[in-house]
Amino acid sequence: MSRPSSAGGAAGGLGAGKAGGSKHGGSGGTTASAAAAAAAAAVVAAAAAAAAAGVSGSVAGSGTVPAAAVALPVAALPGQSAELTALFECPVCFDYVLPPILQCQAGHLVCNQCRQKLSCCPTCRGPLTPSIRNLAMEKVASNLPFPCKYASAGCLLSLHHSEKPEHEEVCEFRPYTCPCPGASCKWQGSLEAVMPHLMHAHKSITTLQGEDIVFLATDINLPGAVDWVMMQSCFGHHFMLVLEKQEKYEGHQQFFAIVLLIGTRKQAENFAYRLELNGNRRRLTWEATPRSIHDGVAAAIMNSDCLVFDTSIAHLFADNGNLGINVTISMC
Repeated sequence: MSRPSSAGGAAGGLGAGKAGGSKHGGSGGTTASAAAAAAAAAVVAAAAAAAAAGVSGSVAGSGTVPAAAVALPVAALPGQSAELTALFECPVCFDYVLPPILQCQAGHLVCNQCRQKLSCCPTCRGPLTPSIRNLAMEKVASNLPFPCKYASAGCLLSLHHSEKPEHEEVCEFRPYTCPCPGASCKWQGSLEAVMPHLMHAHKSITTLQGEDIVFLATDINLPGAVDWVMMQSCFGHHFMLVLEKQEKYEGHQQFFAIVLLIGTRKQAENFAYRLELNGNRRRLTWEATPRSIHDGVAAAIMNSDCLVFDTSIAHLFADNGNLGINVTISMC
């Protein structure tokens, strides 16, 4: 049985917040414009040498480019790639400073995300205004592969700066956040640590064994935003069943039911689930591939990629304010 909770909390002590990913470690200093110009000169010189030799190659994530272009394969810069990328480390968050690159009046760099939170340069304490573009560093950045910010967690990819943010949004090495609905739990960690976290911090979640169970949500008539959570264990994996009631559109309360796999997106593709409401000679069914907890409940609700029904439909299937949902997990 799954008991409800009010918005911002979680069923039986549940709740999950969305915390940021891990930071890329490295040195905290940046360089002045002179160092940037020297680095750019090194890249351009290497490009000219490669062009003269008729060399062509590709930068990771950017496709093949002609030898005459400034973009070079990493092999064209032996021993220099790591040194050059180190010049781009933000002294505040230790992630990389990527184009558009702005500097203080003394030539120090800070990433755009941190810059918005600062009133002065973190290196020299000088003013950050007026904004000064560092075109030399931007040119160098356009010719370097940058490691994924989750390299320390095991990601081996290096990408062109324009492709780096998009990859990091879906990187399988991105830390997992607590999958429980709500906003109070700020835990994050590896996939292997998710279930131990749930068992320790969210002990009130009921876990049922088997591929075919009934998810019973009690007191569905409670006002406001409410969520119900239950775990299902089968096929050697754990699945999280979530029912949320909220106002996606003003004045129109709806229920959203979804199944999440405590696993990766690739693992989720091996399963299918069916949700079914039965009662009063009526039946409502939804079948889909479970989402990974990496994607979360919010994304599914936003895209309506789940079983969606309003309160009037819920009342057709409810019994004394309790709603039973038949849940079936199968392997593809």
